[in-house]
Amino acid sequence: MEDSQLQPFPPQLRLRRLRIGLSTKLLILTIVFIMLAEIIVLVPSIANFRVNWLKDRLATADIVSLSLGEMSDVPRSVQDKLLAATGAMTIAVREGHMRRLVAMAAMPPDVSRHIDMSDSGVFNSIADAFDTLASGNGRMIHVLGAPNDRGEVIELVIPETPLRLAMIGFAGRILGLSAIISVISAALVFFSLRRLFLRPVLRLRYAMEIFRDRPEDPNSIIIPSGRTDEIGDAERQLSEIQRELQATLVQKSHLADLGLAVSKINHDLRNILASAQLMTERLVMTADPTATRFAPKLIASLDRAIGYSQAVLNYGKAREEPPERRLVALRRVAEDVSDVLGLANHPSISFEMTIPADIEVDADPDQLFRVLMNLCRNSVQALEADTDRSIIKRITLDAVRHGSVVSIQVADTGPGVPDRARENLFKAFQGGVRRGGTGLGLAICAELVRAHGGSIELMTTGQGALFDITIPDRVIELKRGRRSGANA
Repeated sequence: MEDSQLQPFPPQLRLRRLRIGLSTKLLILTIVFIMLAEIIVLVPSIANFRVNWLKDRLATADIVSLSLGEMSDVPRSVQDKLLAATGAMTIAVREGHMRRLVAMAAMPPDVSRHIDMSDSGVFNSIADAFDTLASGNGRMIHVLGAPNDRGEVIELVIPETPLRLAMIGFAGRILGLSAIISVISAALVFFSLRRLFLRPVLRLRYAMEIFRDRPEDPNSIIIPSGRTDEIGDAERQLSEIQRELQATLVQKSHLADLGLAVSKINHDLRNILASAQLMTERLVMTADPTATRFAPKLIASLDRAIGYSQAVLNYGKAREEPPERRLVALRRVAEDVSDVLGLANHPSISFEMTIPADIEVDADPDQLFRVLMNLCRNSVQALEADTDRSIIKRITLDAVRHGSVVSIQVADTGPGVPDRARENLFKAFQGGVRRGGTGLGLAICAELVRAHGGSIELMTTGQGALFDITIPDRVIELKRGRRSGANA
């Protein structure tokens, strides 16, 4: 399997990638960009070719004029040969104000354009080159320039068609050479980048596909290639993420199987404990002093065991039911919690209720009761575990409204929450504070509070534990509120 992981991608994926993947796009873009660069260079090259072509004709005419010297009467046959050699229709030499005709065709043509080679700047040359390519077919041009340092100016009347054809041929050769250079350069760039980047990226993609299909298979984890660049870092990060995710999936799978088994066991165990609780309650009514003394403790232990079983069963549900929110008198809910836990008449724990009677909470009354019940029961169990009579044992419930948010605080004077338990405090089976606890109570509280759009947090205090719960009011759409008011 290790060898297969080193393959960048399977053959069928390779063929598909060569057609429509990044490789093909990279090759096409490389060719296009190189061709664009060559075209940008081609424009001034054609203009320079035109200037040099005209200068060559002027230089040839200058040589012809030197060979004839001061001859004034050149035979017609010689003139025709000279004109054919230079490709011109008229050759003249001008020195100062004197102009000497060297050769001229029998039928001088009409000139369509005058070109002064002394005025051949870059932009003018480029503009003239485009003009020749666009309209130079069949035109006659008058060209004058000084090809020597004797102060003479050579004048030519030549057809522009040969120049245009020469420029087109030059451009075609340049474009052909550019195309060859582009293909070779693109191929080199393509294979280099494919080797350096595309193959590793496709290998990462293929590794992700394998892991997606077989996330629990240890062999589906990518093996880093050992590269020291960014792609190597990506391979190592992906390998680490896959290992962590695989371990999490295995753990969750085990927890799911364990949870199913525990739920079945707890369902039967709860019924057994309930039956034992009924029989234990009968012991209280007996005259045996030993049974009378131990029965309350046994009942409390059974209650605690039933509570654990019920908590596991409740957490084992797929999800909590969405809250059915109503306006609830918070103090009444807190008093119900106190009555169930027996806080008002507890022999060793004092209970302080400082919740104002007029505070109303927009919440599900049953779920709010469960939240306060879990927190207060945790406080009771933490305080009851300490047998030192000199320690003050007190539970305090307080609340205050800030605009549309109600803040509820549950505090006790117990030993507090250890630092090791704070990180996973609201995680199931991980946030247990007491020895033997399941860690479900706070997880259930956090889930119920979040369902109301609120939050629960353990506040840092000097002593004991203080949980702060915030529950905001529901957001009512303004349009719907106005419509309801209008209907009323």
